[in-house]
Amino acid sequence: MGAVGLGCMPMSWAYSASQQRGDRALRAVHAALDAGVDLLDTADMYGPFTNELLVGRALKGRRAEAFVSTKCGLLVGDQHIVANGRPGYVRRACDASLRRLQTDVIDLYQLHRADPEVPVEETWGAMAELVGAGKVRALGLCAVGARAARRPGARMHDGTIRQLERVQQVFPVSVVQAELSVWSPQALESLLPWCADRGVGFLAAMPLGNGYLTGTLTPGQGFEPEDLRARHPRFTAEMMAANQPVVVGLRRIAERHGATPAQVALAWVLHQGPQVVPVPGTKQEHWAVENAGAAGLSLTDRDLAEIDRLPAARESWD
Repeated sequence: MGAVGLGCMPMSWAYSASQQRGDRALRAVHAALDAGVDLLDTADMYGPFTNELLVGRALKGRRAEAFVSTKCGLLVGDQHIVANGRPGYVRRACDASLRRLQTDVIDLYQLHRADPEVPVEETWGAMAELVGAGKVRALGLCAVGARAARRPGARMHDGTIRQLERVQQVFPVSVVQAELSVWSPQALESLLPWCADRGVGFLAAMPLGNGYLTGTLTPGQGFEPEDLRARHPRFTAEMMAANQPVVVGLRRIAERHGATPAQVALAWVLHQGPQVVPVPGTKQEHWAVENAGAAGLSLTDRDLAEIDRLPAARESWD
């Protein structure tokens, strides 16, 4: 895996639908590969299905250059998303992803969410069978949505760690994916140390704070109705304005290095450990190239201390 990966979700799902164009997304993937990015992260639910189709088209003739990661376990309906961890479904989902991705093997197959109706060991066992069949090379687990379900006194990722401890008894976990960024550092508390202690890789999702840490968003600018940020508590006009000191701090550091705020934010994530790979999402080739360049940025002790002193991100209910 490269130092910085590419999250493909925004190319066909969840962000700015009017800007999602197949050719633009293909160019972004190719630009990322040309810049040395080799990890491409997608999921069958993105679209649904269209994101994997896009990645499959983008990798025609270039499959050997990419480490392909996709996910299973979530089904998208008209107004809802539900988990499905039944072993039979997992097997069918993998075969369908292989067809869409136009590949014989998936490098990393991740469980997007555990099904509350199915013991996670059964789901994981079916995924392990896919490794034995040569359809998948390694397995990963995405962190559960712990923020909304936190119990008093519990740490954010306690639920994910409990799942990890269970599935490790069935088949080794190679990678954990969870949100990690300058304004969402909670994974540093327990989840990342768990991974580091066991030699498990860590994919840092949303390392640019859904685009906010790039410094390119304006408070009150508004988002398209389908854009997930239109309903995100940190993207109200009030909270975007309140969190500007975070971007100002990143920009100040970036100016010292001749870099961008996004590159500083990604360099901070990379600094958290050799097993950490940020997977910023984009659908534009110039952002893909800029993000890849963060791998060459070394933050100083002064830079890191300044980032540590940045105010914690506020939510709309703060």
